[in-house]
Amino acid sequence: MKKLLLVFILALSYVGNAQTNTDLFKHYEAFYNEMRKQGDVAGVINALTHMNVLSPSKERRDTLAYIYTNDNQHLQALNTIGIEKLDTDSDLAVQVKAISLKALNQPKRALEQFEVLNKRTPNPYLSYELADLKIQTGDYAGASTDIEYGITNAKDDMKYAFYERQQPYEVNLKAAFLHLKALVQYNNDKNNIDAAVALIDEALKIAPNFNLASLSKQALVARKETPATEEKK
Repeated sequence: MKKLLLVFILALSYVGNAQTNTDLFKHYEAFYNEMRKQGDVAGVINALTHMNVLSPSKERRDTLAYIYTNDNQHLQALNTIGIEKLDTDSDLAVQVKAISLKALNQPKRALEQFEVLNKRTPNPYLSYELADLKIQTGDYAGASTDIEYGITNAKDDMKYAFYERQQPYEVNLKAAFLHLKALVQYNNDKNNIDAAVALIDEALKIAPNFNLASLSKQALVARKETPATEEKK
């Protein structure tokens, strides 16, 4: 009799906990929807975290990681989703890993994730990311392949955003590729600075506001003039 009573109490406790979890989940689901309406990122993160604890979901985890990434909380995003290259990852999860790893200055790991995205859905924007990361890791031949693909397939209305100035700005994507092509040209033949500068000039004709290209040109011209100045001394 005592054993039956104990089983009955445990069963009631289980049902009670299930009901409590369901009620809590509904509460945080409503809270999540309200925070979304208000544009409260911290509130959305709080709600999704509680929902994932109460009822773990790969889709919600990916969404939470994406929100962290979109809010420039890249370490938190990767702590949520991991950094491993997994074939089972959703496109959103791979995107989060790629963007956050790049932002945290992990070009080799970021490159792996961008390559996965590009295999799934190739496009000029991903080619730009691949080329940029390959230049950083010293793969100039690979970067050249991605650059040529990008120049060929970039549409006139495609833009790429840059953030090296206090005020972010956009330039024509083809101009951005020409700038990368100039960097590859210089790294492949550092004695032919004029060829690299000519490519940057081509980029600046398309996008006169391309501040990063202007800075690269100034650096290249200064490097070309330095030996001559030293010889005069």
